[in-house]
Formats: sequence, C-alpha cells, structure tokens
Amino acid sequence: MNALEVDIQRKVFASPTGGEFLALSKLQFSVPRGQFCCIIGPSGSGKTTFLNIVSGLDTGFEGDVRIAGQPPGAGPRLGYMFQSPRLMPWLTVEKNVELVATHRAIAQGMPRKLLEQVGLGASVDAYPNRLSGGMQRRVALARAFVNEPPLLLLDEPFVSLDAPVANRLRDLLLDQWRARGATIVFVTHDLREAIQLGDRVVFMSATPGRVVLDVPVPLDRPRLAEGAEVEKFREQLLREHPALLAGLEASRLAEGESVKRVAVGGA
Repeated sequence: MNALEVDIQRKVFASPTGGEFLALSKLQFSVPRGQFCCIIGPSGSGKTTFLNIVSGLDTGFEGDVRIAGQPPGAGPRLGYMFQSPRLMPWLTVEKNVELVATHRAIAQGMPRKLLEQVGLGASVDAYPNRLSGGMQRRVALARAFVNEPPLLLLDEPFVSLDAPVANRLRDLLLDQWRARGATIVFVTHDLREAIQLGDRVVFMSATPGRVVLDVPVPLDRPRLAEGAEVEKFREQLLREHPALLAGLEASRLAEGESVKRVAVGGA
C-alpha cells in the first residue's frame, strides 16, 4: 500500500468577481512509503492548496485522497511544516513543540530530544523573539517530527533563508528522515533543492495545477545543492525538457502539457 494516493479531479475557489477559479485539475499521483518526494512548480500552481487538501485542512474538493488507504483525518497522524515557522510568541521553544505533541511523545521526552538533535538544547526555555530565523525553522522542524508521523508535509520550509542556514536545515531534515523512515512530500520552487533532497521530483503545471513531469533522481546520497552531480542532472533536465523547465525557471509553465513519466540515467 502506498503512503499517499492523490486523485484530485477539481479544486475550485470562489473568484472575487463572482465566478470560479480552478486551482487544481486532474492532479493524480502516488507516493510509496518511505519516499522523499519533491513537488515543484510555478507560483500559483496550487502546491499549497494540494498540501492543505492532503492534510485535511481543506475538504472542499472533487476527487479522492488516501493516506495509508484512509481519507485525511481518519488515518495516521501526519506532520506539516509551513512556509513560516508559526510559533506561539508567548510559549517557550520547548512548549511550542509540546503544543502539538501527543501525551506519549511528551512522556518519552521527544520534544527535548528533538530540540537537542537540531542543535537547540540550550534554547529550550527561550522565547521565539529571541531566536534567529534559522533557529525558528529548527523549532518548526522538531515540532513536525515530534509525533514521529509516517507522512510529513513541508511547504517551502527553507525559502528566503541564507544559503548556509538553508543547507544546515536540509541536512537536519535528511538526518531525521533517515532516522525515522517517514514518507516526505516537500514543496519547493528550487530545482537544485528538489534534486538534492528528493528520491523523485514531480513537476506541476501553472494553474490549474496538475502533474506534467514525474522524474526519479538517480543520484547517490549524500548530495550537495551546489555539487557537480546535482548541477549535471539539472542541466540534463533542462536539455531534455527545455520548454517545460525554462518556463519553470521563470515561474511559468506551459498549460496543456501532457504527463510525461521518464526514467533518467537508467533509474
């Protein structure tokens, strides 16, 4: 059984002009258990909307989503790391992690253990306004893993961070993923980041969002975002799909592109 099955036929929002805005259309793919799946696409392609549907925060769509064979909210708990850390300013670092933790996780001391693992053991009693942006993201990462979710959703969690900070957080994410065996669905605009992190990269079209390219990443781990192998694979994708990826680089994808499933490098 796959960790995630997605078949979103239609997701519509009300338009300010009184009409309808079609955000997602025939978005279909699955994610095997334990896979690190990166989702990439231009701004406005519905990536966050897709994550909100999977998480159960948005139930107003046509289609079907299954997490370990069950609808969102009925199956196993999942983790969700948003674009911003969303920390409660009146709670300490440790209390922010405990806020979403189960009684079992708290009894096992998971909040503090995870904070120590992400390098914040000395800051458990600090308040968010005393932390740098990178430290706040580390708190959010610990919070996302605290209940050891079998499925973790991440919505551009490292956007706008300086490269050294972002690289450190990517390493921490990979460490936690390897240690806990979670299935990860990671949304990003950055093709290098997707290649560095993912077992696979799923490309979404411009609105209405749907899958237009689905590519396994045939590179050994560990990988560096600016490493030669990552750049070589990125250039290969640009050569093989110039119109698609040139549009992506400009945050625009051609609508109407058919789904292409490719195995690059024999993977």
